[in-house]
Amino acid sequence: MATYKEIFGTNIEVLASDPANPVNGQVWYNSTSNVVKGFVVTTAGSWATGGDLNTARAQLAGMGASNTAALAAGSGPSPQGFTESYNGSAWTEVNDLNTGRTYVNGDGTQTSGIIAGGYSTTYLALTETWNGTSWTEVGDLNNARNSAGVAAADSTAALAFGGNPSSAPTTSGFTESWNGSAWTEVNDLNTVGNALTGLGINTAALAIGGSASRAPGLTESWNGTCWTEVNDQNTGRQSMAAAGTQTAGLVAGGYSTTSVGLTETWDGTSWSEQNDLSTARYALAGDGTTTSALAFGGQTTVSLAATEEWNSPSSSTVTFTDS
Repeated sequence: MATYKEIFGTNIEVLASDPANPVNGQVWYNSTSNVVKGFVVTTAGSWATGGDLNTARAQLAGMGASNTAALAAGSGPSPQGFTESYNGSAWTEVNDLNTGRTYVNGDGTQTSGIIAGGYSTTYLALTETWNGTSWTEVGDLNNARNSAGVAAADSTAALAFGGNPSSAPTTSGFTESWNGSAWTEVNDLNTVGNALTGLGINTAALAIGGSASRAPGLTESWNGTCWTEVNDQNTGRQSMAAAGTQTAGLVAGGYSTTSVGLTETWDGTSWSEQNDLSTARYALAGDGTTTSALAFGGQTTVSLAATEEWNSPSSSTVTFTDS
């Protein structure tokens, strides 16, 4: 007979108090109240229309902690430095990047963010940090490139991985760690990739999907030292929006053989399909968490200004009884 862990991927833990961030289907024994409890998602999350960007664009970077506090920077298809801030209903133009660029990724919060690399008239190693008011040029990447994945909690610690390097007309697995003043080369991805998506922080990140050089839907997990392949996405694609952490993530949109609006969430073990974006697109940006995310910009045949807000699914903690 299969065990609970074999079926659901987790043990029934013994805890003195209920966990702060349980995942769907998690079961535990509360040793204080002497009862078995579980967590269940009762309705699916969904996307709602938000305020449009002032400038329609794709191939941009996004950062922020929720769907009410976000930042968009950079622009494609022509390199621009446009930066806009979102308050939950509307975007406001703020100070531009020092170097306009496209094919750029970034992460962090609305008041403390970082972008790395990108493309202007050449591949860039340039890194800029955001302090809530303006951008500052800081230490360059060791490997100039565009379309690298970036994972960061704020501007003081980040991870950049994969991308298209200037050193060769191919994709890379280069991984670099940022300590607030300089980038250091660390262990490469197991599988090189371009146009992949990153989420998490510099010691606990995910590298997801990517161009044809990576197996469709490939996901790798970073533990601060090395990358490990974990379960693939249900639908492999590239150039997605991302939000969340290494143990609770969300990706939306992207490109497989065409633009898609597909949304999937990650629970630390596997991907689950969710409700689609209203507007299918790729080369978009995202931010936030699995309960409060934002997807904005991107392209189909033209650049888009559309913004969509992810609303948390309903959930509850239940107590098991013998009745």
